[in-house]
Amino acid sequence: MKAVVGVLLMWFRVSQAVEPYCDGRQDGAQCYGALGGAVDLLLMDNFSEVPRFQWKKNSYPLFMWRVNNIISSTKESRFLFFPSNGTVRINNLRRNDSGEYELEIYDKNGRLSAQKTLELFVQAPVSSVQLVSECVSQGNIKVSCLSEGGDSPHYDWTLDGHTLTDSELFSRNNETNIIFLTQNMSGRLVCSVRNKVSDSFKEIKIYDYGCIFINCTSNGIQISKWVHKENNILCVEPTTVPGYIRPIIVGVLEALVIVLVVGITFVCAHKKKKNVKVEEDYQELT
Repeated sequence: MKAVVGVLLMWFRVSQAVEPYCDGRQDGAQCYGALGGAVDLLLMDNFSEVPRFQWKKNSYPLFMWRVNNIISSTKESRFLFFPSNGTVRINNLRRNDSGEYELEIYDKNGRLSAQKTLELFVQAPVSSVQLVSECVSQGNIKVSCLSEGGDSPHYDWTLDGHTLTDSELFSRNNETNIIFLTQNMSGRLVCSVRNKVSDSFKEIKIYDYGCIFINCTSNGIQISKWVHKENNILCVEPTTVPGYIRPIIVGVLEALVIVLVVGITFVCAHKKKKNVKVEEDYQELT
């Protein structure tokens, strides 16, 4: 029973980080940053018109703005504030940078006039995507999309640019890292892996060279499984000679044996005759 499998690697795009910028002016905004990277958080416009504000993480003060001066409450040099555009940049993001950040704005009398929060999520980017295929029951093909690292990855599968259909999928769930393809398909299969901070993909060209079912004993071990036909090294039987050729081969071998025996007998007789003649010549000479 034939099926389709992909073996020809086309090309691979390395992990690409999403633009590290987040608009945090709306209360409850959710922002994302890549682990080890940087992120710019836009807090508000027109900071010059704000008499005083305080920016905190989990109730711990990070910055304080008072009379057009910024006062830092943290010794972390990774945190930078830019009054010109109202953004905070966090460099070399760490896991513990994830959390809730709160902006408190005060009027000129020192009373709280506005308050808003944003949630920052630090994620490891996806990388090193690999595609692995294998034959399974009934000659269908299992394709696994594997990625090193990457938090909360999301998988998308396409064949020649379109989302896989029910007729192409033996298993319907194509948003996981494993799919099962039906038989007799060909084209450019692409697995895209992404999260909020990066994306990467791998593609292969699949074509019909088939899966076969093998059932044999090798080195005393019973083997029964579906395998790629071209890559099969199991249950490979030695080349056999057709039955109608065997008598011819036997006859040729017998003829060769007879010729060999006759040849040896002739050589021995000729040698013996030559020795007798030499002895007679010697006696006559004497």
